[in-house]
Amino acid sequence: VQLQASGGGLVQPGGSLRLSCVASGFPSDDYNIGWFRQAPGKEREFVAGMTWSGGGTHFADSVKGRLTISRDNAKNTVYLQMNSLKPEDTALYYCAAAGASVEIATQTYDYNYWGQGTQVTVSS
Repeated sequence: VQLQASGGGLVQPGGSLRLSCVASGFPSDDYNIGWFRQAPGKEREFVAGMTWSGGGTHFADSVKGRLTISRDNAKNTVYLQMNSLKPEDTALYYCAAAGASVEIATQTYDYNYWGQGTQVTVSS
């Protein structure tokens, strides 16, 4: 089981980035995907999540209206489109997988598998 996150980079405030999370090795599609981020000196926090098969989504209040999440089942990939980025969005972003559920978990301990982080830096 492997998760591969990519797409981070340096962007100016107000800019956009699209992060990708490619999942491999899962025995089936019965898992949810969550995106988390961790800034220096801060705890890892939930950003957004999606059910793999049902299409349900959930966002942290701090990113609602600016981020969208989507999936491409044929490519086993979940995307996190980030618009109107702010300096406070700067962090290492991780994708993670949890067991399938109607409710999208927001705690790190609910996720069994983690990808490596991809750095997002918002700065002028």
